[in-house]
Order: sequence, then C-alpha cells, then structure tokens
Amino acid sequence: MDILSSYNLIIEASVIIILSFWFNGISKKTNIPSVLMLIVLGIILQYVLKYFVPEALDFSGGLEILGIVGLIMIVLEAALELELKREKLVPILKSMAIALIGLVGSAYVAALILYQFIPDMSMQSALIYATPLSILSSAIIIPSVSGLSEDKKEFHIYESTFSDIMGIMMFYYLIGGLNPAEDAGVVGFAGNLILTIVIGLAASYAIILIFQQIKSQAKLFLLIAVLLLLYAIGKKLHLSSLIIILIFGLVIANVKLFFPGKMAVFLENDKLNQIYHELHIITLETAFVVRTFFFVVFGLSIAIGSLFNFNVALISILIAISIYGIRFLILRVFIGKDTLPQLFVAPRGLITVLLFYAIPAQAQVANFESGILLFVIIATSLIMTWAMIKDKRKMNTLLDEIDEEYIERNKAEDLLRERTDSEALEENSMEKETKKDFPEIDDSLGNLNE
Repeated sequence: MDILSSYNLIIEASVIIILSFWFNGISKKTNIPSVLMLIVLGIILQYVLKYFVPEALDFSGGLEILGIVGLIMIVLEAALELELKREKLVPILKSMAIALIGLVGSAYVAALILYQFIPDMSMQSALIYATPLSILSSAIIIPSVSGLSEDKKEFHIYESTFSDIMGIMMFYYLIGGLNPAEDAGVVGFAGNLILTIVIGLAASYAIILIFQQIKSQAKLFLLIAVLLLLYAIGKKLHLSSLIIILIFGLVIANVKLFFPGKMAVFLENDKLNQIYHELHIITLETAFVVRTFFFVVFGLSIAIGSLFNFNVALISILIAISIYGIRFLILRVFIGKDTLPQLFVAPRGLITVLLFYAIPAQAQVANFESGILLFVIIATSLIMTWAMIKDKRKMNTLLDEIDEEYIERNKAEDLLRERTDSEALEENSMEKETKKDFPEIDDSLGNLNE
C-alpha cells in the first residue's frame, strides 16, 4: 500500500483538517489548546508513517514554508482586529512595553541557562537559541482568550502580536551579529526599521487605492499573493517584513484614521468594507488550515526520545520557571495585583519552531536537543490550559453566587410585597368594619369634608 500516493494524500489531508476542526470544538469546551492535540496527532502519525515508510522523510522545507505563510496570516488576522483609537493608546503602549521587557528579560535568562548547561555553547549562540523560546505564540493565544473579559482579551492580542514581531526582529538582529561585515549595529537596525515602516505605509496606501478599483470578484487571493510577495522581497532586502503585513492590516482596519479629512474622498467605503470583511474571513480560514498542517508536520518531525533525557527536562523546567518569574514581576509593575490568568497565558508555539529551523549553520550547536523546544511548548501550553480552566471555574462560581444573590433578593422582595399586601388588606377590612359598626362616624366625616 502506497500511503504517499496522490489520492491517499488527499484523503489524509482532508481527515487532518476535519480532525483539526473537531479539536477546535474540544478546545472551546475544555480550554486545552488545539495546538497540543495537533502535535500529538503528528507524533501518532510519525509512528504510523514509520510502519509504512521505513526510510526517514525530511519535513524541514515544508515546515518552513508552512510556518512563514502561517505567521503572515496570523499577524494579518490579529492586525485586522485591532482598533486604533485615542482611548486605546495607553493599553497598546502598555502591552508593547510588557512584550518587549518580557522578551528581552526571558531571552537573557534563558541564554544564561543554556550557556551553563550545554557544552560548547557560546553566549552569542545561547542568545540566538533563547530568543525563539522567549516569544509568545499568538497562534495559540488569540484563539484561546476569546472567553476572557474584553480588556484582558485585548491585552493578550496586543501583547502576543508585539511579541511575535519584536521577537523576529530581535532574532534577525542577533543573527546579523554573526557576520561583522554585514552587521550595521543599532543605528543601522533603527534605520532599517524606519525604512520598513515607510515602505509598509506606502504599500498599504497603494494597495487600498488600487484594489478598491478592481471590479473582478476573484481579487482577495490576488491581494494575499501581493502581501506574500512584499514579505518575501522585504526579507531578501533584509527588512523587517512582518511589520509591512502588520501595517497593512492596521491601515485597512482603520481606514478613517489613515485617510483623514479631505483624503476620505479617495475612498469607496462600500467596496473597502466588502474587501475588509472578505479578507478577514479568508485570513481566518487560511490561518486555520496552515496552522493545522504546521503543527502536525512538527509532530511528525520531532525526536520523542529526547523528551526522556534528564538534562533536557532540567533545562526546560528552569527556562519555564524563569519565564513565569520574569512575567510575574513585569505584570505586577505594569498591571498591579490583577495578574490572573494573564500570568500563565505565555505559551510558546509556531514562531518558536519556525525560528529554531532558521538558525544559521555557524550558530548551530550539535549538543542542543530539540526536545527542549517541545518540552517548553507543551509545558507552557498545559500551564495556560490549567489557568484558563481555573479562571473559567472561578467565573462560573462568581456567576452562581450572583444568581443566588439575585434569587435571594427576589424572594425577600416577594415576602415584603406579600406582607405589604396583607397589611393593606387588613387595614381595608378594619375600615369597612368600622363604617359598618359606626355609620354616624362616616356621616360626620362626610359633613366635615363638605
């Protein structure tokens, strides 16, 4: 039986997508990230594949392409949901500060741990390996926080999106330091960032003005192709390409802000609204499919044996402890005492894996076990799951208490109403009896009124 034949591949891909949809349903009910279920499915398929195809298959190329497309779709999806309003400026800046300090702090401490425990690991290489392990996974966070309050949900969307972008920029900045001839330093990095923002804004304005004039119905995948092209060309020019995608998403989601006053005459609002809503749906669907295959392929490619290595477990646990320790301090400073469940919503995922496979040969260390990656991803995802379930139970308990209070209050009001009604009836009855027994009193009262 050829398990890799064309029709078998179509059947297998279809079954994986159906299972992923089912996993999403389970995730909403249990708060277990669907990503974990997809990785486990990939691990199971790894053993099934070994039975039918004994020779090892190389998934690294496909994993990289899936990761890049998935990353673009996830950032675009997040950007399309971000509203830029004056009253949201403080939450946005606060989320950015938390993401940046958390990223740098976690990367530095994780690098120290790797440097101490892995032989032949230089501090420079340790920082490069530690950066992917310090980036929050918006691929896991954004679908998982839908049940939180609006403020907390917004915070996690902003924070995870900024962590993705700044983490990727930091990673490629560190890689640039491997080659002193190409390393432009902090000034060059800042110039690169400003150039990327300018190109992103110019491209966004051009795309919006051109695409609203296209009459063909089949133009959304053309738009996605243009964005993928911009990302790839930006990478070739050593720009922070993900910022171009983020800027486009922000511009089309907030056109009134970016086309103020007389500039609004260039907009065709009906067409733009249609493009926005259809793009939102296609981005959501594409991100779902790409994310599905990415984590299944990751499960197919990982070495399970490394998870049972004591050194891998020790390093992973120390990194996880440092992640939550640093996060606790940052949240207490910026947010205060209300740090739950935000403290534990810090999973690692798609970008962690994607950047790990992007580490250049001159920075790679043979003694580094990929099991550390899987261990940290699983541990942080399970901790987030526990926190979300606990928060959900706490919310349900609070709602039950409110319901009980409401019921008790209604009972008290009913009793009071019954007592008032009975007292009124008694008074009315007494008045009638008085009039009956003493009619002369009633006549006297009538004369007085006259």
